[in-house]
Amino acid sequence: MQNTSVHYRTIQVSNLNIFYREAGEADAPTILLLHGYPTSSHMFRNLIPILSKKYHVIAPDLPGFGYSDAPGHDQFSYTFDNLAEIMQSFIGQLGMKRFAVYVFDYGAPVGFRLAMANPEKVTGIISQNGNAYEEGLSQDWNPIQKYWEDDSAANRNALKDFVSKEATWYQYHEGVSDASLIAPESYTLDQHFLDRQGNVEIQLDLLRDYRTNVALYPDFHAYFRSTRPALLAVWGNKDPFFIPAGAEAYKQDLPDATVKFYNTGHFALETHAAEIGTDILAFMSTLPA
Repeated sequence: MQNTSVHYRTIQVSNLNIFYREAGEADAPTILLLHGYPTSSHMFRNLIPILSKKYHVIAPDLPGFGYSDAPGHDQFSYTFDNLAEIMQSFIGQLGMKRFAVYVFDYGAPVGFRLAMANPEKVTGIISQNGNAYEEGLSQDWNPIQKYWEDDSAANRNALKDFVSKEATWYQYHEGVSDASLIAPESYTLDQHFLDRQGNVEIQLDLLRDYRTNVALYPDFHAYFRSTRPALLAVWGNKDPFFIPAGAEAYKQDLPDATVKFYNTGHFALETHAAEIGTDILAFMSTLPA
């Protein structure tokens, strides 16, 4: 009988409690699922049962998100380098020797840092609206880019609405043709964590540090060209933040990449988990063990 039960676990990594979801047979090929902003491993709740029929699935909550620890920004430096360092220790403690990685939104710069540091471990990459090219950044990034260019209190405070319930609702609904497919517990749970005391400053620190990801794009591209990982891009084509050009751009460095679009927004799994799951299973069947 297939073991598709989802287990909810917590381990201590570098003095932080990191929550993760785990499902599937432990000796099956592993898929590491890395969430983005402003969500958590909860975003994979519909995908995990599909993938875990054949694969071992691990989905952590990044520090500052979900059920993982969220120390204040004066106690932990919220940078993407540090998030990747925590995930490096996480995969080490779990003994993850080989795995495919699914990256979404913030999970992309974390996952690509992991891939560059561990090319021998990564069997393949699934990028769901996980950007690695400047062509993929929409005009919605303009206020954030202004903050990158001028790290002033005024520019920082101008972004505080980014963590509001209206902004979270927008991220889930913009570009979605059938809003009745969006489960309300998704964006309300995200907002619950965003509304924790001190979390606004955490998120503003990460928004500021996102500029380091754009600066690393050439390094990501060099990794793609030198290592040639198998890559599947599964993209909501109405994403207001990461536009379809970002998905197509992967073919510049990985001509054999498979790019698939779905008629939906940023959180494509909310509306197209079954379709995306089927495409991931087909992709995974082509990867080395």
